[in-house]
Amino acid sequence: MDTKAVPPVVDIDTWQRHLDELRAREKAATRELDAIAAQRRRLPMVEMPDYTLEGEDGPVSLAEVFDGRSQLIVYNHMWFPGEEWQCPGCTGFTSQFTRLEFLDAYDARFVIVTQGPIDEALAYKKRVGNKMTWYSTANSPFGADVGAPLGGGFAVNVFLRDGDTVYRTWHTTGRGTEQLTHTFPLVDLLPYGRQEEWQDVPEGWPQSPTYTRWPDSKDIAAHYGPDDGRG
Repeated sequence: MDTKAVPPVVDIDTWQRHLDELRAREKAATRELDAIAAQRRRLPMVEMPDYTLEGEDGPVSLAEVFDGRSQLIVYNHMWFPGEEWQCPGCTGFTSQFTRLEFLDAYDARFVIVTQGPIDEALAYKKRVGNKMTWYSTANSPFGADVGAPLGGGFAVNVFLRDGDTVYRTWHTTGRGTEQLTHTFPLVDLLPYGRQEEWQDVPEGWPQSPTYTRWPDSKDIAAHYGPDDGRG
């Protein structure tokens, strides 16, 4: 193993004691996350206008995006007009979600909405091998109204439907999206963590500038896209 530093080696009892100390903090964090989720469930909501989006089969109302369900999670994917490769962070984040049928049991759906025109969005979805359902808000103010304007801004928004009336219940962006991904929780379990310069690490731990270990959109297409990212 070619590294500059490794954790200290100790006997099993010492290791267990340190693990138990950490476990107390982990359990406290879990209880705090439970409390945060409880507060989230008590948030008020705001009624949304009757937006029209574009889907694979044509125009749909925001209420129709729910596809008969009462709850909807939307990932607002950044879009830059004229670019072949869109935001690598958005592309990588959404590439993880390949099995979403479990949400059916919770009367919920999770989709992507982007500011890109629907034909370009669907072509990009195919190019990078994305498995989610995509919609376009290029011809409506929906994206800008929920914190994801054209040319910048990604977000997660949650909505509740009552008949044909849709309400916005929650929103986050930035690092608030990390709780929805398995990428960082897995990497954070590793002894060297994310290996980014901002992190608090022991002396000698490998570190590099933020984002440099993230795959770019072409890499994601090479891994998952049907045309290996060359089309």
